[in-house]
Amino acid sequence: MRHLAIIMDGNGRWAAQRHLPRLAGHKAGVAALRRVVEAAVDEHIEYLSVYAFSTENWGRPREEVEGLMRLFWETIRSDLEKLHRDGVRLRHLGRLQDLPPAIQRAVQESVELTRHNSRIHLSVCFNYGGRAELVDAVRRIIADGLPPEAITEEVISSYLYTHDLPDPDLVVRTAGEMRVSNFLIWQSAYSEYYSTPTLWPDFGREDLRAALESYRQRQRRFGRLVAAPSGR
Repeated sequence: MRHLAIIMDGNGRWAAQRHLPRLAGHKAGVAALRRVVEAAVDEHIEYLSVYAFSTENWGRPREEVEGLMRLFWETIRSDLEKLHRDGVRLRHLGRLQDLPPAIQRAVQESVELTRHNSRIHLSVCFNYGGRAELVDAVRRIIADGLPPEAITEEVISSYLYTHDLPDPDLVVRTAGEMRVSNFLIWQSAYSEYYSTPTLWPDFGREDLRAALESYRQRQRRFGRLVAAPSGR
């Protein structure tokens, strides 16, 4: 297991069950992410990618979107130094240019500060969409003037936000949902998938271990047949 990707779902339901505002659920989700980053380091996972805010999430109520933007900015500011000390390399996946200028600067500063860290690579997918990523890749390919015969899967991969990351081995989704929601749709073509009913704010070390154990029981074929053991 090198690359774990997580669709962090269920913050709103977690808050509703407790008669709290939705933003309280998102704050609890940040606490869950802190736990999971530490647990992923202990499990020797090299790359962790988390789905924090999709390109479709702009359609949520204005108050919630503005709250998420503030929370994202505040989390970067409050957690950056500790993440840096802990050897976490931060990166942003998504359309950074559409975010408020203060958030853009904070993201750029966090990426630059941690760029030489290697204990774990944490990619935060904020204002990210898998289809938008492919559109951006095609635009860049056209801008670079590549002829049609030069377009291969490898070329397309090299133009994605994740061009220097391995494809995810496992995609985990919390809150019991069974859809990919436009997350790493090119990269996860052959990823294993794991869904848990646990809401994201409640997700912790034991939940991560359960997901990893499920992954270890599987045999990845990548569309090929696996030869039967000799003697059969």
